[in-house]
Amino acid sequence: MNKSSVSDRGQNQIYSIQSPTRVDLAGGTLDLWPLYNFFGGAKTVNMAIDILTSAELEVLTNASQIEIESLDLKKKKFYVSYESALQDTDPDFALYRVVLDYFKPSFGLRLKTSSQSPVGGGLGASSSLMVSILKCFSKALFKPFASNNQLVEVAHNLEAQLLLTPTGTQDYYPALSGGINLIEYAAQGIQQSVFDHMNIKEIEDRFLLIYTGRSHHSGMNNFEVLQKAVARESQTIRSLSSLRLVAEEMAAKVRAGLWDQLSELFRREYEFRIQLAPAISSPEIKELHDLALGAGAEAVKICGAGGGGCVLIWCPPTQKEKIAEVCAQRGFQVLKAKPYPAFKN
Repeated sequence: MNKSSVSDRGQNQIYSIQSPTRVDLAGGTLDLWPLYNFFGGAKTVNMAIDILTSAELEVLTNASQIEIESLDLKKKKFYVSYESALQDTDPDFALYRVVLDYFKPSFGLRLKTSSQSPVGGGLGASSSLMVSILKCFSKALFKPFASNNQLVEVAHNLEAQLLLTPTGTQDYYPALSGGINLIEYAAQGIQQSVFDHMNIKEIEDRFLLIYTGRSHHSGMNNFEVLQKAVARESQTIRSLSSLRLVAEEMAAKVRAGLWDQLSELFRREYEFRIQLAPAISSPEIKELHDLALGAGAEAVKICGAGGGGCVLIWCPPTQKEKIAEVCAQRGFQVLKAKPYPAFKN
């Protein structure tokens, strides 16, 4: 399960949750509703990583005030009541307002959150943080979610309410389960499988995560793709169809642990993805792509919706340190990220 704990501070109980973020390996964007239905269903494959989000919720037994602190934004707000918190208009605290409005707590509380991800990193950090916060409130209110799918449904709808753009669902599952996830989208619903038998060391030897230094906006990039798909724009339909096939192959290779055969799939994924919309690539991504391949990398994978954020570099194990050094010398940030194993229930 998520790293969670319950402790006491005087008469107050404190609920703490940490959740991993993710790197998507194949099938991203196809997790948008109703996009996957245009192709008779689709698969997404992603991997939890040890870049974490955290939420700490303290229930105030004898008080009604709401205190919210974002360590990332270095901002703290005090409200005399739940109702006054909902009346705030600070856009930086919109996430907390939609969660408060959903749970409608009858008690005072202190909520503190943080994320280890770079801002706009394309690692699903906002979705991971949503999971961390929802899990805290669920525990504090003794209202457990019936399943991962139910929690994802709530989180997905709240985030769409917050962002006012279409949102996918793949980012929530690794935050809930860790490990490598196969998420299958079909008319009958969403099915998650967690590959918990993986040799993490074998993946870690090839896995290098680099931040481009440019934040991205996943919602708008995905919305552009969705609009083109609804309009049946031919290039977009061809690219999405190709990405769907890559994800099918990725699921089979990952299930079999054929790590040395992933580089060709990552290369195809990169080429098909940058055909979806001009905003998915960026000068930084193009530079990093050419730099890494020139230094001996096997493939480069754009994380999330692209346009900036992070890039996964798939390396020969013997070349990983050299590739990281070359990227760092050019001014890119090498993140000390590793695959995060599947949670033990």
